Parts: sequence; structure tokens; C-alpha cells
Amino acid sequence: MGGGREAALEALTACRRLDTWSDNSLKAASRGLDRREAALAARLAYGVLQNRALLDFYLDSCCDQSFAKLEPFVRDVLRLGAYQILYMDRVPDSAAVDEAVETVKRGKRKRAAGLVNAVLRRLSREKGGLPAIPSGLEGLALQYSHPQWLVERLVGLLGRDEAEAFLRLDNESVPTTIQHNPLRGTAAELAASLETASITPHSWMPGCYLLSGGGDLAALPAFQEGLFQVQDAAARAAVLAAEPKPGWRVLDVCAAPGGKSFTAAIEMEDQGEIIACDIHQHKLALIEKGAERLGLQCIRPVLADGRQERAEWADGFDLVLCDVPCSGLGIIRKKPDIRYKDPQVLAGLPAVQRAILDNASRYVRPGGVLLYATCTILPEENGEITDGFLACHGEFQKEPFSLPGLEGETDGSMCLWPQRHGTDGFYICKMRRL
Repeated sequence: MGGGREAALEALTACRRLDTWSDNSLKAASRGLDRREAALAARLAYGVLQNRALLDFYLDSCCDQSFAKLEPFVRDVLRLGAYQILYMDRVPDSAAVDEAVETVKRGKRKRAAGLVNAVLRRLSREKGGLPAIPSGLEGLALQYSHPQWLVERLVGLLGRDEAEAFLRLDNESVPTTIQHNPLRGTAAELAASLETASITPHSWMPGCYLLSGGGDLAALPAFQEGLFQVQDAAARAAVLAAEPKPGWRVLDVCAAPGGKSFTAAIEMEDQGEIIACDIHQHKLALIEKGAERLGLQCIRPVLADGRQERAEWADGFDLVLCDVPCSGLGIIRKKPDIRYKDPQVLAGLPAVQRAILDNASRYVRPGGVLLYATCTILPEENGEITDGFLACHGEFQKEPFSLPGLEGETDGSMCLWPQRHGTDGFYICKMRRL
């Protein structure tokens, strides 16, 4: 196993041993690979993460001993081999088996070579008649490799059919969504600069485009020239709901890596001031670098914790953006390993979210806007947070908003869904200080 296959295994190992995110570990593992091998590494690593439970189910049926009791390294090698056999028609089964065997040998697990060979060859022989997936919610969780607790929550929120549509999209490839920066050039200039890639307008969000075939985006001249930033339409929608105006003073309390600050600055025509905060110094450097690339002068990165009061900011902003830390369950389709988060750890997030929102509300001037947003779909991180806040803060009230391309006006909050809107799962609540 070399090139892309080796990078995929390295990324999976880093996710498991170092508890790193798949996109970061894959980027590190793919450094130095050509475009084709990097694409292979991404498909293999994401494919295994997206289908891990189902792959394990099938591998266990082909293994004379418990698959779960095998060494983690060997399990990862088997999953990569199984994914190629079951999902990649262009890879001959024999090649996938041989590569897996050589990988465990190179990994100093020669004693496992026979097992790997036997299991994957059996899987290849029997792939036309694999064990049936159980019925009910257990089967739904297995089929789409999502934890049972999350499937139960989704079915409770959406009903089985729509929940299954959500789960299915989590396991499908997603085109990259980019936002045009009109301060650097026209839409025509953007399209001309991206002639080597496929670019199509977003179905309903103006200023956004779907990009495929671009390879390393950071290497594209259009990116380097600041003609676009990578941003989902849902994140752009949150800023548009807030309606920032030229000359406004804006505070983005959880800004890194800076996408919403950049969008606000573009909407403000780079006129006014945006204070973009994060608790990590190295992330402030990312914001500064991004603003410079996009040609935005009004953004000022500041080291600050959204939960700690800054008295000098009291009543000082026309708009305060609170894109708070959350479970991220709305972006599983882009970060497949999010589904494996410990739900007990997630249970502590609402307390953090409430603390940030309560503190940030102090900074909104009378008549100003407080915008709360998350990239999750759980009510306890979304509506329950904002409803609780409004119940304790009579000086704020929800303000209805509409989004370009979508029919109707909201009551001041809405949840965007992949299966409904073609975006990340995302919650937006707009509140006005009286």
C-alpha cells in the first residue's frame, strides 16, 4: 500500500490514536502527494469513516474470530481493503487484498497477514450475498454507520423517512461551496479564473457557487488573489440574516477561522470595524492572513474568551455575532468522524453556549442586533438556548428575517437542513435589543 492508500491509513491511525480531526490528519498525511493520489487518500479515509459500522459488520461475518477484538491497526487495514472491495469498482479485488497483506507485513504484523488475506478473500467471494441488515432503527444506524442515539434523535425530530435522507446525505460526497468576493473582482472574472474547475451557481444563495474538480484550492490563482473564500451557503445565510451595513461596528465573539467576519466585511463594503475574537493566538493569525488575502481592511483580530466580560465593549456594537462552539452534527457530511463524538461530552456544550450568549449580549447597543448561530441540529443547542435567553432578557426580542432564494419570512429563527436546503445543518436566530 503506497501513496494515497498509505496516506489514508496514516490519517485513520491519527484519528484513532491522536484524536485529531479527519480533515486535518488527512491534509498532513497527504502532504507531498500528487493530485490523483491525494484524491484517492481522501476517498479511502472518508469512505471508511462514513461506512465504518457497516464495514465492521460485514468483516465480522467473514472473520472466524471477533473482529472487534483484533488489533486496531489490523482493523484499519481490513476496513480499507473492504471499502475498496465493496465500493470501488475500478480497484480489482485481488489488488485490494494483496495491498492489505503487504501493509500488515510492512507494519511488522506478519502474523496477521494470513488472517487479512483470508478475511478479505472471503469478503470478495461472498460480497454478492452478505448478511442482511437488521430492521428497525438499529438497522438504520448500521446501514448509514451513525450511532444509535443520534439516529433515534433524528427520527424523533424528522420522522423516519426524512431522517434517513439526512443520514444518506451524510455519506455522500459534497461539492465545495465558495463565496465570491466582489471587492476583489467580478463574478465573470472569478469564473474565468476557475476555468480548470467546474463552477455552478448555488441553487438559491446568491454570491455562492459549487466548485468541483479544483484540486488544492489554496493553489488556485483565484484563491490566492482573494476572489473567493470557502464557505457554505448556511454560514453566509447567518450573516445575511443579521443584515450588516457599511459603517457598522461588529463583534464576532467566536470568529476563527474568520468566515463570517469576512462575509460581514464584504457586505459592509469593507467600511466600519469588525473585531474578530478567538481564545487561541494561532487562530488569530489565520483570521489576519485570510483578511489580507481577501483585501479586507476593517477586520481586527483580538484575543478574547467569549465567556469573560470585557467592560470596555459594553453597549458598543451594532451587531454581535455568536457562532458558538457546538456538537457540529450539522456538518457530518464534511467531517464524517463527528458522528463518533462522545454524547456525554456533547451534553456539556449548552452550558458553554448559554454563557457565551449571556456575556455577548452585554455588548449590543440599544437597537442593535444579536445573532446566535450553530452548525448543529439539536434543539438543546439551538432553540432551547435562545428561548431560554429571551425568557431571561426582556430587553431582546426575536426579529423576523428572510433569506434570498427561500420563500417566506421566519419568525426570527430557523434551522437549515442538508435534505431540505442543500446546505450544512445550521441554526440561526436573530434578536434585536430594544
